[in-house]
Amino acid sequence: MPTHSTRTTISRQWEMLKLLPSRAPGLTAAELHQQLEEAGHRTTKRTVERDLNELSSVFPLHCNDKGTPYGWYWQPGRSIDLPGITVGEALTLRLVEDSIRPLVPGLMLKSLEPRFSQARQKLTALGEESASARWVDKVASVQPALNLIAPEINAEHLDQLHRALLEDLQLHCQYRSANKNRVHELTLSPLGLVQRGQITYLVACAEVFDDVRLYAAHRFEAVTLISQPGRRPADFKLSDYVRSGAMQFGEVQMIQLRAWVDPTLAKRLRETPLSEDMKLIEQPDGALLTATINNSWELKWWLLSQAGAIRIDEPKTLRQALIDSQRQSLALHETTI
Repeated sequence: MPTHSTRTTISRQWEMLKLLPSRAPGLTAAELHQQLEEAGHRTTKRTVERDLNELSSVFPLHCNDKGTPYGWYWQPGRSIDLPGITVGEALTLRLVEDSIRPLVPGLMLKSLEPRFSQARQKLTALGEESASARWVDKVASVQPALNLIAPEINAEHLDQLHRALLEDLQLHCQYRSANKNRVHELTLSPLGLVQRGQITYLVACAEVFDDVRLYAAHRFEAVTLISQPGRRPADFKLSDYVRSGAMQFGEVQMIQLRAWVDPTLAKRLRETPLSEDMKLIEQPDGALLTATINNSWELKWWLLSQAGAIRIDEPKTLRQALIDSQRQSLALHETTI
C-alpha cells in the first residue's frame, strides 16, 4: 500500500494536472501553489516547481519561458480529461449527498453513486494530511424542530414520481389521506417535488380539483405512469409556490400580527425576526410586536410552542383559535389517568 507521503504527492500532482490550462500564458508556480492551498493541499512553491519539472517529463506540458514569471500549460491539442475529483468537489458531494437523494431521479442517482463513493474514499484517504478533507467532520446541519424519524418511501413509487416529473406525464395513484385514513383514487399532474424537513412532498394538480395541492410521497400506496401529458397551470412556478408560504400549510393569507412578548422572546426575535417588516416596541415588562406574516398552520404551531411568552392581540380570530387549542390541551391534561 502507498504511504501517506506517496498518497499525498500523487493526489497533489493529480490536482495540479487538472488545474493547468490548455493554452498560454498558463499558470505560474505561485498561482498553482495558491490554488492547491485553497483546495486543501499543504505544500510550498518550491515543491510545486519540482512537481512541474517532474510531470513535464511524463506529460505534454509546456513552460512559457519567454518572460518571468514562467507560465505552465498543456501543449496545444494535448490536454487530457483526467478522471477523479478534487478535494473541494469531494467535500461538496459529501455535504449534499443525504439532502438531495429524495429529489434526484433514480436513473440520475445511479450515475451519481460512483461519485458519492469516490468522494467518501478521497476524503477518508486524505483525512490525515488535508485539513479540507476533515472539514466534513466539523460541520453539521440540524432541524430546529423536534427531530422526527423520516418515513419510509417505496422506492418504485418515488421512481415513478420522478419519471412523471421529468417527462411531464400524468400519474394514476392510490393515496392515503392523513386525517381520514381513507385511500383515494387520483389522477395527478405532477408539478414539483419539495423536501420539507423529513417529508418529501409531490406538488401536483388532481383531475378532480382546480388548485395545486401537496401529497406526501410516503402515503402513495400505488403509482402508475400514464402516457398522457400533465396539466400545468399557465402561471405556475415552483419557486413562486414555495415563496408564497404554501409549504407552511393552511391558507396562503397574509395577516397583521400584533402581540405582546416577554423579554426573552423579544431578544430572540431581534436576532431572528418573523418577517422583513417586523417591529418590536420596548415596554417595561417586554415588547409589543407587529409583523406581516402568512396565517399558516406553521405559525399557529410556533405560537403554541411559545404559549407562556406571547399574548396575541390581533387578529382576534387567531387569538381565539389559540385559546381554544390551549383549553383543549388543558382539559386533556386535567383528565385523571
